[in-house]
Amino acid sequence: MSDVEKIKNVIIAKSWMKTVAFTPLSFAWEWVYRIRRSFFEYGVFKKNTFKVPVISVGNLSFGGTGKTPTIIWLAEWMISHGLNPVVLTRGYKGQLEHSSGLLKSGQKFRLNPFDYGDEPLMISNKMSRGAVIVGKNRAENLLKYFSEVKPDVVLLDDGFQHLQIYRSFNIVLFDATMELNLYKVAPVGYLREGLTALKDADAIIISRADMVTSEKLQKLISILSGYFHHNPSIALTTYKPVGVFDVHDKYIFSVHELKGLRAIGVTAIASPDSFYKYLESFGVEITEKASFPDHYFFTPEDVNDLLIKASQQSAIIICSEKDMVKMKRVSLDSRILFTKVKVEFISGEKELAQGLSKVLHLDSGAQ
Repeated sequence: MSDVEKIKNVIIAKSWMKTVAFTPLSFAWEWVYRIRRSFFEYGVFKKNTFKVPVISVGNLSFGGTGKTPTIIWLAEWMISHGLNPVVLTRGYKGQLEHSSGLLKSGQKFRLNPFDYGDEPLMISNKMSRGAVIVGKNRAENLLKYFSEVKPDVVLLDDGFQHLQIYRSFNIVLFDATMELNLYKVAPVGYLREGLTALKDADAIIISRADMVTSEKLQKLISILSGYFHHNPSIALTTYKPVGVFDVHDKYIFSVHELKGLRAIGVTAIASPDSFYKYLESFGVEITEKASFPDHYFFTPEDVNDLLIKASQQSAIIICSEKDMVKMKRVSLDSRILFTKVKVEFISGEKELAQGLSKVLHLDSGAQ
């Protein structure tokens, strides 16, 4: 037996031992979530109901699946149909996460991501109408601000496991690039809840669908379909580049003009590799990958170190739009740029729009 074959056998053995060791814990974890979901379903635990439709946007896996860009797309779609949307979000790692805060669209003064969190600010900046309510106790906070914001519809961010609020429509997101062998409940796989929960899904969105083969997409859809109790619509999406912008939100150039540029890639997002691959797809020469934990708040020292490295490497610094929300709080250096993207549907947009139109009492043909 060759050394390579021996190494392969060791890896396979370790993987098998890990699976055997953690399967009971995974099984127990899944059943805890099943029982919890059934308790809310049968009224053992109370659900809060509101006078307006609640649209949940969530996922089953840990990490990023594109909830924030999808929330932004949904808010824009609803505004285009004359509705006043309110986004209900936790504001993860913001100072107001354990209390409450209100972001009204059109607020011009600079708001602090340390208070509200990065994603709520990013969402609010995109909305021409409506508001974002921040805080962990989402039902309580919605009650608190309901009469002030007067929503026509509520978008419940990361809401698939937040069963305390009754929802009219459940959208569940999956990242096409996640390995298929990870579709098991933690710690064996990368799911926070079992696929049996898909019985409550009204629509499935598979993001980054253009980054995998059609064969993998079909396998993923086949896996998910085995758990459907009815026929939710299935949409495939990608992220369309809008351009490269500076810290003042000024358009600098198109992403295609990144070709040949040297750049330090900076991320504080759940899927840093996808961001680096995105940059490389446009021909960027990444001189260094500076990955920070998801929702990390950059310090002046962090940014100063990056700027020194950028000078030494004759490079720019480039990050995501979500990261720039926090980056600009500590530096307005012109060498720091960010990319903007927006959700674009490959397929399934019409079916999703029809499902939303039904619960929002819009014209059934609304697009």
